[in-house]
Amino acid sequence: MNFERSEEETMLADLADRFVADRYHIERRCAYQTHPQGFSQENWDLLAEFGLMAAPLDERDGGMNLDAGAIVALFGALGRGLVTEPLTESVLVGARLLLAGAGEDLAAAWREGLSTGTRRVALAHAEPSSRGNAAWVETRSEAGPGTVRLSGIKHCVPAGVGADAFVVSARTATSGGNDGVGFYLVPADVPGLTLTPWRMIDGSVAAHLALDGVTVPADHALSGGLALLDQVMPLADLARAAEAVGVMQRIFDETLEYLRTRSQFNTPLGRFQAIQHRMVAHYCALEQSKALLNLALVGSGDGGDPASHAHDFAHAVAGARAFISEVSLALGHDMIQFHGGMGVTDELAIGHGHKRLVLLSRWPEEPLAKLDRYAGLAA
Repeated sequence: MNFERSEEETMLADLADRFVADRYHIERRCAYQTHPQGFSQENWDLLAEFGLMAAPLDERDGGMNLDAGAIVALFGALGRGLVTEPLTESVLVGARLLLAGAGEDLAAAWREGLSTGTRRVALAHAEPSSRGNAAWVETRSEAGPGTVRLSGIKHCVPAGVGADAFVVSARTATSGGNDGVGFYLVPADVPGLTLTPWRMIDGSVAAHLALDGVTVPADHALSGGLALLDQVMPLADLARAAEAVGVMQRIFDETLEYLRTRSQFNTPLGRFQAIQHRMVAHYCALEQSKALLNLALVGSGDGGDPASHAHDFAHAVAGARAFISEVSLALGHDMIQFHGGMGVTDELAIGHGHKRLVLLSRWPEEPLAKLDRYAGLAA
């Protein structure tokens, strides 16, 4: 397989690089995070104007149906820029989940707003009792005449503040008497929904949702259940992995430059053998991470059985996420240590990048859970 970037991938990466160069000096990034939603609405509108909201969506939804290679190129560049706008959570997860599972009338009502960035949807799935396992969902739904009534708690909804609606998971009784899990579109202004914002480790804003007898029309139920989530998540996880590699590359490069110029005992820090060995180890881990992203691109190839490709792709992405989640934290720790106390301040990208890596490594599940998922898909 040819891993050289296509013209489309190069264009997307260059577009993201120009956006970062124009908008993302580190002081401006800090200012963006002080906004109530944790990012700049002006930047969000600009990214929408570039077409990046619509690009990952299917062509029938007004998008470009970006392939996995383009996703890696784009989100790797956004990761290097430490961009705060929640493209993964709002577009690759929220918008794609809604448009893939909604009936035609509901999808038509939301399609244009999602593709132009004027409306945002966030996935509300994680709960205190879920323990990172998608099967443990305690929010309950009750069917009524033409409506569905939802009650429960969603404690962590990334990019939930300022969202126009939420895709809420809830346990529902099936015809066979067993519980299943369904997803429902819940407008943000519906009575009975209480939203409490809170800051995550990287400075982004998540929402705590309390649903107290929230009622939505029955046609707001999405089809597919957890299988729909499994269909949507691999591409989103690939974007998270690519973003993490971009962040790793940024803080590694800045640390390498620092070690070449900062002196101790009249000797550049980069001349000390112990530091050289650790930097080489992190360089190898960074290259391995890139290789695992390429392996995922192989699994996403065209031709043959689509179901087999989807399985191979999900398997490779789970493996990449498990590996990158571990090595990214080790890299971040050492990059901070090599900078000393300055490494944890807001004046340098090192601390910002490491906090982002902590979140990416732990959301939506911990590294061991990712490894279990990889092993399960291999069976």
